[in-house]
Amino acid sequence: MGGSSYDVLRKQARSLENEIDLKLVAFSKIGAGSGGGGSGGLGGVDTSPLLGEHVFDSLSEEIEQMLEKLSSLNESMSDLPSSGAAALHTLQRHREILQGYRQEFNKICANHTMRIEREELLRGSGLATSSGSPSISGLNRREMYLKESGHLNSASHLVNDQINIAIETRDHLHAQRQAFKRLQTRFNDISNRFPLISSLIQRINIKKRRDSLILGAVIGFCVILLLLYAFN
Repeated sequence: MGGSSYDVLRKQARSLENEIDLKLVAFSKIGAGSGGGGSGGLGGVDTSPLLGEHVFDSLSEEIEQMLEKLSSLNESMSDLPSSGAAALHTLQRHREILQGYRQEFNKICANHTMRIEREELLRGSGLATSSGSPSISGLNRREMYLKESGHLNSASHLVNDQINIAIETRDHLHAQRQAFKRLQTRFNDISNRFPLISSLIQRINIKKRRDSLILGAVIGFCVILLLLYAFN
């Protein structure tokens, strides 16, 4: 009895997986905004944004319910007594398929949300929101893409200008560095050409240090004499 129950659940899981796979294909087309044909009455989908959103939401709820049902079938199969390594491998495979479907479903929903937000951002408030004509909708979409392309080109030009400014600043700093190096080399040449000046400067410094030492010794001697006089 346990084996027959497992086979029934496995067949139901495979059938449901095939249905989910077909639904995800149609769901991906609607999420991408193609409005392409598919099974279950999706072939005549209007390209109107409101109707497209309604179909997307309805199909999203349907797929979520199917995924939950598939998860329940997997749990039911795992609750049955294990009949060997092959059954465990099959159950693991069903779980991996379910996980893959969930990831694909979440990815399609995220991409659809990003597309809608981008189109709303580009559309603004003045692009024929009341018209449901496919040709006008396509024209507005092309206008949005052209505007986005223009924004990207403007941003690219701004970046290029900033790069050119940075290059010019680098060249200017490099030129200043070279000028300072030339000045330093010239000063070194002058000091090497006039050793007497260098020697005189050294003698003056030595004399200043010697005078400082003598003055310090005299002051120290006077302080000592004053202390001796004060204590005596």
